Amino acid sequence: MENQDAYEKAKKRVEEKLGFYLHLAAYIAVNLFLIYLSLSNSPSYFWAKWTLIGWGFGIFFHGLGVFFFSEDSTIQNRMIEKELEKNTQREQDNH
Repeated sequence: MENQDAYEKAKKRVEEKLGFYLHLAAYIAVNLFLIYLSLSNSPSYFWAKWTLIGWGFGIFFHGLGVFFFSEDSTIQNRMIEKELEKNTQREQDNH
């Protein structure tokens, strides 16, 4: 049963990463097209910057969620370990 749990966990992690990469690929493809449209149709005003910025924030936070704040994130694990150490220290100080 342990192997099945490990497999499911790994599968979920791979799906999260693939979801991010697909999101990134769509961002690049669509925004390249919008940059082309913006530069060819209205070179005096670069309106594509708004989708680059807005969607860029979405990509940024999606990446943070997948690579830094996921269940298996090393950053999150270190934070949890620090909290556990603090709690252990507090309990020892109280006794």
